[in-house]
Amino acid sequence: MGTECSRRGSLALTLNIVAFTCALSAVSTSFWCEGTRKVVKPFCTGPVTTRQSYCIRFNSSNINDSRLVQYIWESGEEKFLMRKFHTGIFFSCEQAADMNGFNCRDFKDIAPDHEKGVLWLCITAECLYLILLFTGGVLMWLELCPCLSVMNKLKLNAFAAMFTALSGLLGMVAHMMFTTAFQLAVAMGPEDWRPKTWDYSWSYILAWGSFATCMASAVTALNRYTKTIVEFKYKRRNIEKNLRIKQKLLEMDLPEQMWDMYLTAVPARGEGNAGPLDLPVNGHKPSTGAAYVMGLDSMTESQGEAYC
Repeated sequence: MGTECSRRGSLALTLNIVAFTCALSAVSTSFWCEGTRKVVKPFCTGPVTTRQSYCIRFNSSNINDSRLVQYIWESGEEKFLMRKFHTGIFFSCEQAADMNGFNCRDFKDIAPDHEKGVLWLCITAECLYLILLFTGGVLMWLELCPCLSVMNKLKLNAFAAMFTALSGLLGMVAHMMFTTAFQLAVAMGPEDWRPKTWDYSWSYILAWGSFATCMASAVTALNRYTKTIVEFKYKRRNIEKNLRIKQKLLEMDLPEQMWDMYLTAVPARGEGNAGPLDLPVNGHKPSTGAAYVMGLDSMTESQGEAYC
């Protein structure tokens, strides 16, 4: 049983560490959503002799000469450029004008002014998610310490399950709030940012994967706590049952040697033999012929051995 307990505790802690790592990676990156923006190509600057794909080139590099007729080669959709962008909770990055590298700015500057409260709630919920998830992991780690008593381990297990489950709920709310904030920015954000096409990216998938792993860790820890409580109650019922038998034997005023025999022996019971204990009649052994096993002393062993 000790090996099973250790294995379950290690599994819950491992799931917690995986969830925290995924959540931290998702929050610190800016690939929750990505897509393209349709922008007008800028005019080429400096002497340009060949046609460029990222800027509009005049037929003559001397644009200040009013005697020359200036015209461009691009027409229709050729005047526009599809720039890639990716957005996270804190930053939104877009390809530079020359298509080399990305220029980033704060996402809170992009969100509509009257909807920034949703973004701030999202950031707050994500921070609380990380804090509570980390706290649950620390409690799970302390629970595996062999120097703690059984009851202290049980209390740590209960608090670890509670903190982990609460962090998962906050994470779910935070992810949904970001989705709302981003969709509001797409619909009502600044004209120089609104994307033409977009979709969710790997950071968003990583965030929801962290939520799923977090809830799995909470369920594993809660399963350990529930199993332990059920075993404690089962042992308590058995002890109370044997104490009632002892009291009944005392009330029958049997000889002292008979008390000793029935205080240390109870009928062996299986799943199909759950009937009441047959008490002695006139000081004789019951006629059922059932095998005897050590009962009262073994049933009153330490409840700490049932902890799992």
